[in-house]
Amino acid sequence: MNTLIASMLAPKFSLLNQYGKVVTLSNFLGKKVLCYFYPKAMTSGCTLQAQGMRDSKSELDRYNVVILGISTDSVKRLRKFFDCQNLNFTLLSDENHIVSEQFGVWGQKKFMGKSYYGLHRFSFLLNEVGIIEYVFSKFKTKEHHTIVLNYLKQKR
Repeated sequence: MNTLIASMLAPKFSLLNQYGKVVTLSNFLGKKVLCYFYPKAMTSGCTLQAQGMRDSKSELDRYNVVILGISTDSVKRLRKFFDCQNLNFTLLSDENHIVSEQFGVWGQKKFMGKSYYGLHRFSFLLNEVGIIEYVFSKFKTKEHHTIVLNYLKQKR
């Protein structure tokens, strides 16, 4: 896995959102974008992470940050997750993990002695012109939103 790092230009992409509509990264030029990659909708860790982002959205709005949650889940599953958790930000489906590979977050994982390929939990904060400003890794899912907000507060 060759995960992208700060100061690199984020890959350009277009993915389907929870409603099956195309969302293109370049539509958010002029805003900061938090691309947060999560393994699987409706699992306990991913639910905690999404709830934290949902509950922090108004504060992230004050920092001009758009939230894009990206997973390899289908549009149908994303819609169910979005509705069940009353989410207020965009979820994107990367079913073929093309965008995940471009960001370097698709790779080998191990669980209970088994090895498989999957999505690693990373977040990339992009600046207003699409350059990676900061990479968030190694965080507890329930603290993700706090870590992002603390970073933004210190940068002010």
